[in-house]
Amino acid sequence: MPLDGSVHSVDENKLNALLGLMVNELGAAQNAALVIIGDELGLYGALADKGPLTSQQLADLTGTHERYVREWLSAQAASGFVTYQPDGARFSLSPEQAAVLADKDSATNMTGGFLALVATYADRAKLVEAFRTGNGVCWTEHCNCLFCGTDRFFRPGYKGNLLAAWLPALDGVVEKLERGARVADIGCGYGSSTLIMARAFPNSEFIGYDFHDGSIAEAKQNGAGLPNLRFEVARAQDYPGRDFDLVTLFDALHDMGDPVGAARHIANSLAEGGKVMLVEPMAGDRLEDNLHPVGRIFYAASTNFCVPASLGQEVGAALGAQAGQQRLESVLREGGLNKVRRAAETPFNMVLEASR
Repeated sequence: MPLDGSVHSVDENKLNALLGLMVNELGAAQNAALVIIGDELGLYGALADKGPLTSQQLADLTGTHERYVREWLSAQAASGFVTYQPDGARFSLSPEQAAVLADKDSATNMTGGFLALVATYADRAKLVEAFRTGNGVCWTEHCNCLFCGTDRFFRPGYKGNLLAAWLPALDGVVEKLERGARVADIGCGYGSSTLIMARAFPNSEFIGYDFHDGSIAEAKQNGAGLPNLRFEVARAQDYPGRDFDLVTLFDALHDMGDPVGAARHIANSLAEGGKVMLVEPMAGDRLEDNLHPVGRIFYAASTNFCVPASLGQEVGAALGAQAGQQRLESVLREGGLNKVRRAAETPFNMVLEASR
């Protein structure tokens, strides 16, 4: 009974609809771990390359136990991740399933998002305490699964869009990069975005900065051998270097404790005519604009990681992963980047061009 003593009857249709949603949620949560296992053991890759396969054939190809593989395949087929062919009890991946689950070079590969879920549950106790105290959970306090999972989740989108659409959407930037420019990639993580640009524009100099020393160590390994690329541990508010023709931030500004301070330092580090490319999660300016499946993912990730990361740093602005363009523009302008426009977008990202 409600606290005010009134009686509310339950609408059976609405109740059943909600229960149906919860059944889907429980199935998704259980299968998330199985997606990670399938990726780690190469089960998706083997199905994509050699399927259709029986459970025994898949187990033989991957060096795994058939009884586990059979149950895994059944769960995957029930989820719609794998295609079951009753004739011969064989399993396969359609081209679409392979693009999402098996092909690591596909712009639509989603397995990285599942890897990050390991950190969600491993660090749950820290988040519970943060809810109680209002304190943050700094990015560096999470297990490594978050760092590799985040890189795996965003990398396909960068591969598919950065060179083909995002950089060309900026005014005159590609031409500068082809001639030779200085570029800083702020909050670069494992360096996937920096590496894509450095390989494409050998005449330009690229520096990736991140405050997490573990990520920079990984980035240095990933970029080893490229003469126009280096990585350094540094914060967005005070990284070294000036006269950059381009400064990029990929899904990083909203995690920062002091995004205005970062924008101010970025503005001061630009060369005359320099540009900023800010890539952020796609979001409308109002909550009601974001109540859809993509917004659902980003609000959940923001609760688990982005807001706690910001609250764990100085200022603690806590923009969140669904800040929206209006709020982002306000931050950029307060930092001295007065010219802002949306240059490009995808279902997952908005790309803003900014300059002084």
